[in-house]
Amino acid sequence: MTRRSCAVYVVGIICAHLLVIGIGLFVAQTFRTLMHNRLKKEIVLVEGSRVFASWKTPPPPVYMEFFFFNVTNVQEFLEGAKPVLDQVGPYTYREYRYKDNVSMVENDTMVSAYNTKSFVFMRERSVGDPAEDNITTVNIPLWAVMSKAKGFMKVTMVNFMISATGSQLFTTRTVDELLWGYEDPLLSRISQSSPEVEKIFGLMYKKNGSNDGEFVYHTGVQNYMDYGRVETWKGQSELTFWSTEQSNSINGSDGSAFHPLLDKNERIYIFTPDLCRTIYMEFEKDVEVNGIPAYRFTPPRSVLASKEENPANEGFCVTPQECLGTGLLKVSPCRKGAPVVASFPHFYLADDQYPDAIEGMSPQREHHQTFLDLNPTTGVIVRANKRAQINVLLSRMSGFPKTRNLNTVFPVMFLNESVVIDDASAARVQKLLLIVTLVSNFPLILVGLGVIMLLVFIILLLRARRQKNEVKRIVFTKPTYATSAEDDTSYSPVNDKEKDDPQNGTYIGLTPKPDPQA
Repeated sequence: MTRRSCAVYVVGIICAHLLVIGIGLFVAQTFRTLMHNRLKKEIVLVEGSRVFASWKTPPPPVYMEFFFFNVTNVQEFLEGAKPVLDQVGPYTYREYRYKDNVSMVENDTMVSAYNTKSFVFMRERSVGDPAEDNITTVNIPLWAVMSKAKGFMKVTMVNFMISATGSQLFTTRTVDELLWGYEDPLLSRISQSSPEVEKIFGLMYKKNGSNDGEFVYHTGVQNYMDYGRVETWKGQSELTFWSTEQSNSINGSDGSAFHPLLDKNERIYIFTPDLCRTIYMEFEKDVEVNGIPAYRFTPPRSVLASKEENPANEGFCVTPQECLGTGLLKVSPCRKGAPVVASFPHFYLADDQYPDAIEGMSPQREHHQTFLDLNPTTGVIVRANKRAQINVLLSRMSGFPKTRNLNTVFPVMFLNESVVIDDASAARVQKLLLIVTLVSNFPLILVGLGVIMLLVFIILLLRARRQKNEVKRIVFTKPTYATSAEDDTSYSPVNDKEKDDPQNGTYIGLTPKPDPQA
């Protein structure tokens, strides 16, 4: 093979391999697209899908921790001093949740369900016995009654009932009573003439073994981006608590399911009945949980920002006069008018004036941030911490002299609802991710092997050519017909002159072979 033909051959081989590589890359992209389409079809809220059973009954254990703020200087605070609070907790409960009365609607494009929750106390994870530990805190029923009393006659009547029942602005109750309910004397007195008034008050009253009403979710069959998205809550597609259409909108999921193929640049919307509104989260950083890669999403400051800082929040002002600052949300419209204010624990992400007004507040991101860690491929929750604080707005009320020195957003309790994916669920997710990775990258693996084979071929070709060139340079000094040491002489010097000839062979005399007939 000539040098030119060899070069043409090598170029042809290289071009063929490059063509194979190009085809492999195209096939790889096609495989990846097909795999993503398969994920979109598999991760749907339809009976028999990969996620339906775990959506109905989530396997990882969920824990609910309650932290209370015990007031240590009630009298001084009522006289105008800064309140001093001690945090007491956690009191931890195992939270069992499942979807009840699940039914498919709209040709499997939607599914309706009730989110039922129950709680079981866990002494080994708690600081004390909730049936025995006492907490001194705001008397929320009393403040709710006073805030509704408008006009001279009503104020006079309420003052009479307060005196008759011995109710005070602050009360001391056990943790069990504050959480699950107790019969309040003032509410009992009012209920005699107003039967619609509930006698029992508790921060978690009627929430053990109950639900928040019917949800209707999109299954994701028509569009994977709609997977788990709430369509209606209690039969309504929007709320009626707030003053603008944007504030009353119901967007996103309920926090239990998120669409696959998440993007870092998207906002995740979550509708939460506890806050009576939709909130949103944004990407913060990459994390890893039990070997599973995840994106961390967390609510930015703008979610609970003031209307001056975020004009979109103007609709959450109960009235222009009751529009609180950044970090607070007055939820009285969905709490029967009670002056309840929601925030993040210790007023995390709130204006400094709120934690500064309370002795014992120390906002820290590590302990008080709400976040979701989601696997971006599947949308599965691998870790989450939902943290919220319940406060009461204490302000001066006309007709109630004991309130004259008060103007504070007072913390009562905060909760931490947490979950981490269990080992069995993590193993299933890792297996699914491995399959996705292998299937998506299989063509690339073939392309890589093709590149390696091409390099090996070129190296072998170059080595063979070099060896051939070395063979051509060899000078043979033996005749091909020599068979012995005696035969190893192709010529003989004729005389001494030839031996001394410095040209060593310029003049050569052949030695005649003897005639056999002589």
